[in-house]
Amino acid sequence: MTDLQSARSLLMVRPVSFGFDQETAQSNTFQHELPLSKTEMRKRACDEFDTAVELLRSHAIEVVVFEDTPFPEKPDAVFPNNWLSTWPDGMTYLYPMATESRRIERSEDVISLLNKRWDIRHIVDNSRAEVEGTYLESTGVMIFDHIHKIVYGCLSIRCNEDLFRHHADERGYKPIVFHAVNETGFPIYHTNVLMGIQTSTAVVCLDAIKARDEREMVEAQLRHTGHEVIPITQAQMNSFCGNILEVRNDAKESFIVLSQTAYDAFTEAERAQLSENATLLPISIPTIETVGGGSARCMMAEIFLPKR
Repeated sequence: MTDLQSARSLLMVRPVSFGFDQETAQSNTFQHELPLSKTEMRKRACDEFDTAVELLRSHAIEVVVFEDTPFPEKPDAVFPNNWLSTWPDGMTYLYPMATESRRIERSEDVISLLNKRWDIRHIVDNSRAEVEGTYLESTGVMIFDHIHKIVYGCLSIRCNEDLFRHHADERGYKPIVFHAVNETGFPIYHTNVLMGIQTSTAVVCLDAIKARDEREMVEAQLRHTGHEVIPITQAQMNSFCGNILEVRNDAKESFIVLSQTAYDAFTEAERAQLSENATLLPISIPTIETVGGGSARCMMAEIFLPKR
């Protein structure tokens, strides 16, 4: 067991070539086009990103920013948590991505940037699974309860069950597998839009888990590990209430980062529950979350690596 549910450092990628990705939209129903020129959309995305980073740093949260290159265009590069994960033992994993447009996000330059300040002892590249048509999009599809060594995964085209179970076993985590759909019955593309696990609380859209046995299994497991479960509705999920992340600063103060959209969609009572042991930190990212179909949690890749 470890007491490191939340990271003290974050990697974020500035979205210089941000845009609506037609490929990812095939499985991501959270994406919506806006009537904006490419130039205006990218300006708004970068402004939202810069303001978010400034807010995080103003609370002494360490943020490493990678300035993405404009070419080749990577419309979803602002969501780096989907292609890598880092661990306290120095391990770093690279993951297979479901769409070709996102595979070019995996960057040796990002790894080099991290390795200057943290000790990357070994890299495991699982991206070769793409050749076989199987995918596992990192902490987009895997929600880790690091304290209790449990990982939750909603199966979809982006979360292959065999890869999920193998990775859980490799890291010594108990896998909890289930299925989830939106209000029209379409599969949820990423687990992290329907649930978030913090040190003492857990947000989850139980309404999206239609199979009774799976729904009861997920809720029972969360309660068994002592989490205060905050069930959210489908409407709240669509407002990214599940796409939240607990982080810490060097003073060991805890924060829950979420979008302003999600903050507004939580009830006053739910915000009180979430903020009992952490400060809520809403960031305004309407362009990024509307066009990209991912919100605050997706923008932050946790850095658990040991410092050099």
